[in-house]
Amino acid sequence: MGTPTTFISLFLILVILCTSTVANGDHPDHAKPSKGIRAAYWPSFNSFPASSIQTSLFTHIYYAFLLPDPATFKLSITSDDQTKLPEFIGSLLNLTPPVKTLFSIGGGGSNATVFSEMASTKQSRQVFINSSIEVARKYGFQGVDLDWEFPANVVDMSNLALLYKQWRNSLDEEAKACGKPRLLLTSAVYYASEFQVYGGPRSYPAGAISKYLDWASPMCFDYHGSWENFTGEHSALYDSKSNISTNYGIRSWIQAGVPAKKLVMGLPLYGKSWRLRDPKVNGVGAAAVGVGPGDDGILLYYQIVELNAQSNATVVFDKQTKSYYSYSGTTWIGYDDVRSVALKVRFAKSLGLGGYFFWALGQDKDWTLSQKASNAWKYGG
Repeated sequence: MGTPTTFISLFLILVILCTSTVANGDHPDHAKPSKGIRAAYWPSFNSFPASSIQTSLFTHIYYAFLLPDPATFKLSITSDDQTKLPEFIGSLLNLTPPVKTLFSIGGGGSNATVFSEMASTKQSRQVFINSSIEVARKYGFQGVDLDWEFPANVVDMSNLALLYKQWRNSLDEEAKACGKPRLLLTSAVYYASEFQVYGGPRSYPAGAISKYLDWASPMCFDYHGSWENFTGEHSALYDSKSNISTNYGIRSWIQAGVPAKKLVMGLPLYGKSWRLRDPKVNGVGAAAVGVGPGDDGILLYYQIVELNAQSNATVVFDKQTKSYYSYSGTTWIGYDDVRSVALKVRFAKSLGLGGYFFWALGQDKDWTLSQKASNAWKYGG
């Protein structure tokens, strides 16, 4: 385990930071829009330019991702980040209406062991926290987001609670010392509050999440995929046969004690594909003999729309899961489309959630789903 040899005091970092520099709608005109969080992640490793984001459809945009150095736990700003971070902020500053910006630390491809080691001591947590504040202030972000996928055991979860508390206290102190608005603190989390995959049985620290985070973002997708030999809706709103659904996951968070208004529900802009064993057996749960087209069976929404048109696929709205699937020959794709996105956003509103987020920008088709979700949230359309 790599641990820092010297402790960077919060007082010193505060001194340094305080001196740093920093669409179309289908709604009635008279309707009063509902407030809330309409967020999306911008993958810095993809080619979609931040300058092309339609900010009218969002309130918060995440830069994804930064990673902690495995030896020091300070954020590692790569040469690409050194170029893309100021470009990202600069592009969004020039867009109207304005959005708030956060950067996300971690992601699905990150090393969970590094986060476990970082969170294990007060000293290493503080080095990580100070670095996050320094980067946010240097580049002009309004918040920071943790995407630790995933704390592996009870000890990790206990340390995660300590990290949230220490981080929030540091953000409060830094804002007071600098006379600046406090940085937002958010965290992407598993779709359910309790789980036993990617490790042993454990629960997220609901009390710490409720007290110290501005909001938590359950990732309500990837329920099914290439590891299974049957088709499935990877972002099913409901599932009568299991607890693998957004309805179960979100309600588990509320039951655990996290206020609904502090939950921001994840929506995917991509689908999952399989190769059917029998083209004539093509419903949800049909036998499959491997993945279909895409990157390991993953197709972005705009690719799905184009493939459906090219292959003259049959498109079905699945009433049970409130999702879509299409099939053509042996190709089967499960995904969200306009109707299912609207239903899921209305579900979030009906439970009093704080909002929703998309993974990820650049995957939509002419902003179709982003527009529908925004209208459904703001106007119920």
